[in-house]
Amino acid sequence: MAQSTRDIKRRIRSIKSTQKITKAMEMVAAAKLRRAQEKAVSSRPYSNKMQEVLGRLTAGVGEFKHPLLSYPEKGKIGFVVITGDRGLAGGYNINILRLAQQHIDSCRDEAAIIALGRKGRDYFRYRNYPLLRDYINIGDIPTYIQARELAKELMELFTDGTLREVHLLFNEFISPIQQKPTIVRLLPVETEAGEGEGEEHWSEVEYIFEPSPAEVLGELLPRHIEIQVYHALLEAKASEHGARMTAMGNATDNAQEIIDKLILSYNRARQAAITKEISEIVGGAEALKNM
Repeated sequence: MAQSTRDIKRRIRSIKSTQKITKAMEMVAAAKLRRAQEKAVSSRPYSNKMQEVLGRLTAGVGEFKHPLLSYPEKGKIGFVVITGDRGLAGGYNINILRLAQQHIDSCRDEAAIIALGRKGRDYFRYRNYPLLRDYINIGDIPTYIQARELAKELMELFTDGTLREVHLLFNEFISPIQQKPTIVRLLPVETEAGEGEGEEHWSEVEYIFEPSPAEVLGELLPRHIEIQVYHALLEAKASEHGARMTAMGNATDNAQEIIDKLILSYNRARQAAITKEISEIVGGAEALKNM
């Protein structure tokens, strides 16, 4: 019984040590989440307005053509899958990877995978999916420079015929306990003005371009791609920090429940050992009396 109490105390110490780690990780994730959430939420209006403005402008210029608006007949369908570099974030990584695999499997040999994050890269490599590109170590707070470089490479892959479509797959941040796996078409650029604002309505509006429509939209379209990529990265990182904070909070609570049960078991074992010792002492005393 003494050995049993020692084992229980050892387990309690081990779980308390783990609990300290999960609690620290929860606090770190909460601090990172505040910054990432602010950036993700603040980027939404700009991203939505950019989409709306492009819809109005492209509807107003008639038969304007631009490489980023065209629908190439050749090339593969690109899927940019944004995951984390680390785990311990609940279902954050696996949820978006399952969504990505569904779309990729539906395209079969036409799919081209661009993995952002170590978890996504390892997931597809382990399953022998060929990767067109992979990027790791994005950081806890993505920068606009990172988004611009990624957007530039995606536009080059689209315009040179390697890809005929590009889709972004990421977790949209809703709350620390809820992230929504999302897929958005990045290229060719969708030019709808938004819900309730169709092309027919905006085609009636005349615009005066200074300089020419080609120059104005030639500047806006690449900027739009950069903004959409940046917004996806921010949403994904806010979701990752929220999921990790929630997962580590649950782990801390579960550790406390286990500790409470082990303390109860320890007290019972200790009480049983004390009772046994008392019984042995009393038995010995009675034996001495009868001698």
